[in-house]
Amino acid sequence: MNDRNLNILHDFNILYLEDDENLLKHTSDVLEDFVNNIYAVKTSNEAMEVLLNKKVDAIISDILLENENGIDFLKHIKSKNINIPTILTTAHTDTNYLLDAIKLKVENYIVKPINIKELLNTLHDILLPIVQEKEIRTNANVIRTIAAITDSKQVAIVKYIISKLDNENHFTASYSDVMEEFSISKPTLIKLFKELAEKNILVKVQHKTYRFNEASLESL
Repeated sequence: MNDRNLNILHDFNILYLEDDENLLKHTSDVLEDFVNNIYAVKTSNEAMEVLLNKKVDAIISDILLENENGIDFLKHIKSKNINIPTILTTAHTDTNYLLDAIKLKVENYIVKPINIKELLNTLHDILLPIVQEKEIRTNANVIRTIAAITDSKQVAIVKYIISKLDNENHFTASYSDVMEEFSISKPTLIKLFKELAEKNILVKVQHKTYRFNEASLESL
């Protein structure tokens, strides 16, 4: 798999733990162009703060940190049932570290100096299953949502709504916005939204913003 689609990284938030300030800044500056957010920290305490307050999709962590150990940090978060795909980096090839990484089911292990292309490709490989799972779930949601509505002509609009969901499962658009995309009358569109609302599939949370309630499809 030589030609990876690195565009998939744009939707993900990365936590990067590295005590070398120059390396932390250099690598973070590069990753910024590829990912949604990069949270760059120098200590495990700062990393834990990020995990408790931000959505993190993958972790990049150095093993040997100042006065602490990246392996111990990963053991700690796993003890808290925080299971996030992880890439370990180190300037050492000590077998003991490799064995610890295997026991922790770490997704990959990169020896310094960090090769940016290798790092990006590795991020792609550990995050691709998440993208694929989301696509499968999206397709299933389309099918179940179609089954929930009465007019099959509205299938294209349902697909459009689901394809535009953000990471919080929110769809933001006015009736006019949707009508610009599709040849549909306003009464028909309102009827569709009303049907989806009655089945608790599309829940209005504020003006022009709706939450796609995936859980409601389980009972359909």
